[in-house]
Amino acid sequence: MHHRRTRWLSVPACLLLAMPFIALIQETPWSAFSVVAEDLASVRVSLGLGALALLLIALLGTPLALWLAHTKSRLRGPVEGLVLAALLTPPLAMGILLVSAYGPYSSVGQSLSRFGVLISNNIAAFILAQLYGGLAYFVMAARAAFEGVPRSAEEAAETLGASSWQIFWRVTLPLAARGVVSGLAIAWVRVIGEFGIVMTFAYFPQGMPVRLYVNLQNDGVNGVYILVWILLLTTLPLPLWLLSKRQNVVVNQLE
Repeated sequence: MHHRRTRWLSVPACLLLAMPFIALIQETPWSAFSVVAEDLASVRVSLGLGALALLLIALLGTPLALWLAHTKSRLRGPVEGLVLAALLTPPLAMGILLVSAYGPYSSVGQSLSRFGVLISNNIAAFILAQLYGGLAYFVMAARAAFEGVPRSAEEAAETLGASSWQIFWRVTLPLAARGVVSGLAIAWVRVIGEFGIVMTFAYFPQGMPVRLYVNLQNDGVNGVYILVWILLLTTLPLPLWLLSKRQNVVVNQLE
C-alpha cells in the first residue's frame, strides 16, 4: 500500500521532468531535418576537442583522486576544499576567473605572450575551459570509486611482491573501474555541454553550446532543435547506459 501511494505521488515530478523532452519531440521540424555546415563544424569542435579534454582529465584527475582516497596527510582537507570550490563555482564566474588567470592581460598571459603563446579564444583556451568544466566532477567520482576498493586486496598483492604500479593496474583500477568510468561519463557530459566557461573564455572556436546560443539569437528557438538533438545524442547515451548497468548490479545484489 505504501509503494502504491508513493507511485502516484511521484507522477507530478515525472511529468515535470518529461515535459521538456516531450516538447522537443513535438516541436522538432522533422520534415526539414538538416544540419548546416556551421552546425557540423561546431559538432566536430565539441567532439574532437572534448575527447582530448577528457583524456587530459583522466590523466590529471586519476592521480589526484587516488591520492585523496588513500592519503592521511593534513593537506587532504585543503585539497578537497579546492576540488569542491572548482566544482561548485558557477560556470560564468569560473570563466571570468580564467580570463583573470590566463587572459592576455594577466601575469601568466603576459609571460606566455613573450613566447608567442596566447590562451584566449583559441583551441588551447577551449580545451582549458573544458578541463575546468569537467575535472572536479571526475575527481570526486573517481575518488569515491577508489575508496570503495578493499584495502585487503591491495595489501594481499603487496605481500606477493607487486609494485605500487602493478597494484594500481592489476588490483585497484579493475576493482574501481565502474566508478571511474562513471566519473568519465559525467565529465564527458560536463565537457561537451559546458557553456558559461567557454562563452566567457573561449568563444572561438565555437562548440555546440555556443553555436546553439548563436542560432537562438539569430533564428529563434525554431532554428536550434536539430543541434539540440545532436547535443543530447552525443552526451546522454553513455551516462544513461552506465546508470542502468549500476542499477542492475544493485538489484542483483539484493536478490
